[in-house]
Amino acid sequence: MLKIENLVSHYGSIEALHGISLQVGKGEMVALIGANGAGKTTLLNSISGTVTARGSIEFAGKEILREKAASIARMGLLQVPEGRHVFPGLTVEENLLVGTVAGKGLRLRPGDNSKELEMVYETFPRLKERRQQLAWSMSGGEQQMLAIGRALMGQPKLLMLDEPSMGLAPIVVEELFEKIVEINQSGVPILMVEQNARLALKVSNRAYILERGRITAEGASADLLQDPKVLEAYLGKMVSGKKDSSKREEKR
Repeated sequence: MLKIENLVSHYGSIEALHGISLQVGKGEMVALIGANGAGKTTLLNSISGTVTARGSIEFAGKEILREKAASIARMGLLQVPEGRHVFPGLTVEENLLVGTVAGKGLRLRPGDNSKELEMVYETFPRLKERRQQLAWSMSGGEQQMLAIGRALMGQPKLLMLDEPSMGLAPIVVEELFEKIVEINQSGVPILMVEQNARLALKVSNRAYILERGRITAEGASADLLQDPKVLEAYLGKMVSGKKDSSKREEKR
């Protein structure tokens, strides 16, 4: 569904990504992990058409690098941004309706979008319960569900998630990731940026590790979970004879 080759991205004169190549296949969930500042969000924004880049980005067999962001979204390549960015003064349902793109404009009447709304409400029942509630008054986890639901209203052919667990309590993250897996299993390919490397590798099929704007490792997620370098750098475990930092010393 997505094939990127030798992608170089810029912020003005500063080169942020240096020759990135990656792929997302049909039905796959692919994780992109790395430290803050590695270029993960820049990569998603480059794919979405909001950051200047050169190289090649093919989506569903079509080159999209020179397409405008709105055109890319209408093709079904949709991004849920870091920090959610819901519209605080709109209700839950109004936020969802804004996510429905049709041709050159938006369909803002619920009756025009009954199938999409029902699908989102089936995935996130809590949103249906709160459909007339203003977005600002919802919890962080509920706003993240709303942001993902808004993207689902556009019937994505590929969904990109930027740090979906950021700022959420562990129990909320667990619930949210169950929904993300459910969305993927329904047939929607997912490219996910996530700092919770352990969780990302557990739910994804494959993963790429990004460091300072370059891909430094890639492979099956299950294999990367056992890679000593990945364990030490991203999963909080010490290797090479040192103790696993996730375990307590037991002296008694």
